[in-house]
Amino acid sequence: MAAERAGQAEVSAWRPRVPGVVEVLHAHFPAYSYPMHVHDAWTLLIVDDGAVRYDLDRHEHGTPHDTVSLLPPHVPHNGSPAVPGGFRKRVVYLDSSHLGEELIGAAVDGPDLRDPVLRRRVGRLHSALGRRGDELEAQSRLALVGERLRDHLRRRAADPERRQRPDPALARRLRELLDARVVDGVPLQEAARLLHAHPAHLVRAFSGAYGIAPHQYLMSRRVGRARRLLLDGLPPGEVASVTGFYDQAHLTRHFKKLVGVTPGRYRGLGARRAP
Repeated sequence: MAAERAGQAEVSAWRPRVPGVVEVLHAHFPAYSYPMHVHDAWTLLIVDDGAVRYDLDRHEHGTPHDTVSLLPPHVPHNGSPAVPGGFRKRVVYLDSSHLGEELIGAAVDGPDLRDPVLRRRVGRLHSALGRRGDELEAQSRLALVGERLRDHLRRRAADPERRQRPDPALARRLRELLDARVVDGVPLQEAARLLHAHPAHLVRAFSGAYGIAPHQYLMSRRVGRARRLLLDGLPPGEVASVTGFYDQAHLTRHFKKLVGVTPGRYRGLGARRAP
């Protein structure tokens, strides 16, 4: 398994040839903490050693060993060690072909699933994803994992006591605008003109609805795109120019803040796994 050390941190990442899997990440972070950020994919997380605490939709959560955590796309979250020595985690990022956006609300309400069977299945999925030539096994294991996740979320979605996540119309429209212009970006004054709102009111509405400022949301979406392109082998300078960063230094500053390693090191992980 290719790994890269950044201080005491160890990170492995790759893009397997398995439909629906956007990225795989294995990491050991003794002290690193993630700031608030978002992904455009579902984050399926298990912790093998230590524990993580994180905030999702302004509620604190944790990851004991028998837990599978499922963090939905577009919802801000952070992450930090919950015990001395940090944490060792394995993550699969899944696109909407396995879990649709209609299940996001249910995942926000309860992202930590205490399900030993699911936990074992996710572990076996990671084993298959780490072996070249076993793509069919990985697809089979992913199908079973996806089925069980959907069962959990659909039961929760049907619960009449389920808390409804606020999503005011103005904040949602700004998010849609940012999603449509991830690379080009949109100046705040232009966004305010397009959405017929005062700039300060627009920022307050977005931050109030999603718990993250518009610029933080946009940067984390750009970093997400950069991760995939780096694992595909593109050099950091080129990645910076096609993902909306001013230059490579701008990419590096935000990438290291959100991922824990530099873009050059992250690119090397994918290159070492290439056939």
